[in-house]
Amino acid sequence: MTEPRRLHSLLVANRGEIARRIMRTAREMGLRTIAVYADGDADAPFVREADEAVALGGRTAAESYLDIGKVLDAARRSGAEAVHPGYGFLSENAGFARAVEAAGLVWVGPPADAIAAMGDKLAAKRTMDAAGVPTLSSHAVAPGADASAPAEVIGYPLLVKAAAGGGGKGMRVVEAPGDLRESIEAARREAAGAFGDDTVFLERWLSQVRHVEVQVLGDQQGAIVHCFERECSIQRRHQKIIEEAPSPALDDELRAAMGQAAVQAAAAIGYTSAGTVEFLLSGREFWFLEMNTRLQVEHPVTEAICGLDLVREQIRIAQGETLSVTQADLRIDGHAIEARLYAEDPGNDFLPASGTVLAWRPPDSPPARFDSGIETGSEVGIEFDPILAKVIAHAPTREEAAARLARVLERTQVQGLTTNRDFLVATLRHPAFLAGDTTTDFIDRVAPPRVRVPETAEVRQAAIAAALAAQADRRAAATVLAGFPSGWRNSSMPPEETRFRPAHGDGEVVVRYRSRRDGSFSVDAGDGDQRVVLRERSHGGVTLEIDGRRSAFALVRDGARWHVQGPGGDVLLTEAPRFPDRGLDTPAGGLVAPMPGKVVDVLVQPGTKVRAGDLLLLLEAMKMEHRITAPAPGVVNDVRVRPGEQVANGALLIVLEEVLEEAPEESEAGGSG
Repeated sequence: MTEPRRLHSLLVANRGEIARRIMRTAREMGLRTIAVYADGDADAPFVREADEAVALGGRTAAESYLDIGKVLDAARRSGAEAVHPGYGFLSENAGFARAVEAAGLVWVGPPADAIAAMGDKLAAKRTMDAAGVPTLSSHAVAPGADASAPAEVIGYPLLVKAAAGGGGKGMRVVEAPGDLRESIEAARREAAGAFGDDTVFLERWLSQVRHVEVQVLGDQQGAIVHCFERECSIQRRHQKIIEEAPSPALDDELRAAMGQAAVQAAAAIGYTSAGTVEFLLSGREFWFLEMNTRLQVEHPVTEAICGLDLVREQIRIAQGETLSVTQADLRIDGHAIEARLYAEDPGNDFLPASGTVLAWRPPDSPPARFDSGIETGSEVGIEFDPILAKVIAHAPTREEAAARLARVLERTQVQGLTTNRDFLVATLRHPAFLAGDTTTDFIDRVAPPRVRVPETAEVRQAAIAAALAAQADRRAAATVLAGFPSGWRNSSMPPEETRFRPAHGDGEVVVRYRSRRDGSFSVDAGDGDQRVVLRERSHGGVTLEIDGRRSAFALVRDGARWHVQGPGGDVLLTEAPRFPDRGLDTPAGGLVAPMPGKVVDVLVQPGTKVRAGDLLLLLEAMKMEHRITAPAPGVVNDVRVRPGEQVANGALLIVLEEVLEEAPEESEAGGSG
């Protein structure tokens, strides 16, 4: 039996929201917390909140958080006694776990041998077969090998999957034999960049199943319990965005069977610490998918329904203590749902976004848990996963948890960059979600609205709020006649006028307003005169009374752009300039970068003839590859970038001259793959 060892300091080998979450529990347990950081994270909240922080140097993951030597040197320099890896980065790297222990430090995680056993997904399947846990058929693909024969045995559609890592990286669904080779190559590149291992395998693809995972805990004395299940079927790019516990698809009998299978899986590899056994579920049949030998992103929903702090359990287990609960102690209390708030554009195929967080303000109510990595002023770059926060609602019933989480998200002020917030709200309120119809093809099959389009009346109210806020600011800053009422005139003058272009829809909203003797304004935003009273103008917004209806608006101005959050959500307005801005147009036929990123490869040159759909260029952002293809047949006039070059969002990549007739059947670009 291991003698308990009391820890006094903990280095968190991670960043963002998970680093803050781990440090929160560590501080509550009386531990000194140490952060490590890349160059771009020097001013991040998790760095400032740590008791001590050590610079790793470098901007990319490979240069910083994935550099084992740098992390261990930071632990040595800071006098850390233990290392918690969080999730992602080195969390499932058996070599890192061994190196931590070889350095005389305590590893807050499972044994290195258990990580290795589950880190190779092919070897893990064999182990699970031996342990009596059901698995799906699969086939390893050696570099350069022809995979067409095993692919035919498995059948189409199939999944190309990285043997190391997870999070949707290194995964491609292949619908037809002609797409197999390119999908394998793309998955290899992505896996190598994300995990340092380009091993991939083929697996049967089940398009309409549920993704259900079971949380397990094991101590060094041999006790293993399961903390029930989470359903994580709402996904895009094979990455979860909404998770909940318990699953609406499980009854007590199936829950017990899956829980027992998860405990068998953990016992088969001598597992300790927190881990997750993931299953695919169809009807009442389930198959082992993989085991994540670490804390999961979605662990808060389990904490909510079980009343546990899983990070506390991890630290206690690492100290040699026994589990604080037995299986008989654990009960499900209510329902919890987590939404991952990302900087991404659902309207543009969920492509990652970047920029400055101009405003971040979670609401005071309804009650919810926020695990965030940002604050007002934070910079969201292209080097790392674009998650901003996890928002968790816990309620007595699933319906109430969904309604509460949707309203919390609506009331959250997050402005300055594109997010998936409105898509999350639409999903949580969709009848199919509320009915528990949540298979992994939910987004494509159910198609909840990806972008919220504000009603005309809502846009007009937002424009009134922006116009009167600007007017109040000018009045407050005035140095001449400052004591006169806002908008006062000593003669009959035309109304003042401000023009806005909404982000959604065509045309303009013209706000015409005139001051009245009682301090109110007569305002016409396109639907006739209204009496508007400016009740309050604060740093963060305005409160208006429009024809007796009072509403608060959160406002952030960024140059000519106004981010307005009203009772129904966000409206983005651009204040029209007095004169047109010339010289900013993209050349005809210009293809631009849909996000900031790095050019991986350019497959064409000036003069290349292409067909519609031909692959022209590969762009990498947030460790994911994105294809730039020809929108129509044509001839490449100009190539403005080269491999390895970093490009900004909207940067001109290629100029294509469209042609009326189809280009030759064999494209010089190599086809669309």
